[in-house]
Amino acid sequence: MFQKHIFPIVCLLLACSCVVAEENTSTATPPPLTAKDKLIVETVLRLKSFDIESSKPAKEALLRYLRAQPGTDSYFELLERFKLAEMADDLLEFSLSHSDQSNGVRAAKILFSMECEARLRSAIDSDNLERSVAAATLVGHAGGDKTVPLLLPILTSAKYPRGVRTAAVAGIGRRTDGQQALLALVTDGKLAEDLKFAAANVLLSSDQDAIQQRAAKYLELPATADSQPLPPLETLVQRRGDVAAGAIVFRTIGTCNHCHKVLGEGKDVGPDLSEIGSKLSREAMYVSILDPSAAVSHNFETYSLLTDDGSAITGLLINDSEDAVTLRTAEGIDNTVRKDEIEILKKQTKSLMPQDLQRLMTADQLVNLVEYTMTLKKQ
Repeated sequence: MFQKHIFPIVCLLLACSCVVAEENTSTATPPPLTAKDKLIVETVLRLKSFDIESSKPAKEALLRYLRAQPGTDSYFELLERFKLAEMADDLLEFSLSHSDQSNGVRAAKILFSMECEARLRSAIDSDNLERSVAAATLVGHAGGDKTVPLLLPILTSAKYPRGVRTAAVAGIGRRTDGQQALLALVTDGKLAEDLKFAAANVLLSSDQDAIQQRAAKYLELPATADSQPLPPLETLVQRRGDVAAGAIVFRTIGTCNHCHKVLGEGKDVGPDLSEIGSKLSREAMYVSILDPSAAVSHNFETYSLLTDDGSAITGLLINDSEDAVTLRTAEGIDNTVRKDEIEILKKQTKSLMPQDLQRLMTADQLVNLVEYTMTLKKQ
């Protein structure tokens, strides 16, 4: 009965919107959302069996509505219902820019439901590391039974940076079939050495006892300062620490202030951490400390330089001009070398940040450190 009464209203609204649609066909920029667009969309939402392809004006109004309100509940509801191919690129960009949030994963799931996962797969091949990592992360969260076929080849391909391969390990590890595939690589000796920490975190915390037990024959997590094995990442993420004690660890045994600044204090080598708690999840914070080469920030890649007289310098690329290159070492020392004196300049796969910081701390001190860094948020 409701639909019988409302359908004439929809027809009237759609007829009126024809003029709007025709007037704007010559412009490349979508017209702004109007009250009429909003009313049409709200009406369409109430019609459970409405075919959006049956009305060009309604579809155009819907597209304007979606592009004006990304990330809202109605945005997802409409896309899940109508699966508009015209919105695939918008969904991709939204998901990549919100890859660490629930709505970003929801957008990726819609891409999979539209059979547009090839866009995410292509994004993994991007030259932009952050974009590649985000895409691999999203496949791991949203791929379902397509996750392993999409991500497994990445693990054994040298063309992908470590951060992308590590994200693929985490994604595969969210599924039992993925854990089995990962374990097979480990037992066959086909998993790269730089992925074993990530694999250990996945396999040694599996809810399948058989996987845990077999993985333990090949993998182990690094020891901490008291010679105790580091708990799996899954366990660490559930723990909470003491903020004040963590601040002390940051400035003392953790050596974090040797390379990072917080509110103006510390050395300007690595990224400023004054707002890091607003940028990383708790899990990502642990990964950045325990496996820093898997989470190198853009513009903080390590370079090695060899001069024609045999001098070797390793550091962050601070400047690359026509005549000279400047690298900043882990001690915060800037070294400028003329280009005509450089024999080799090469980007490294490892972070300048030490790879075994957990050996300086107990597990409790590490938890306290992360608790402190999670409080460093944008004011």
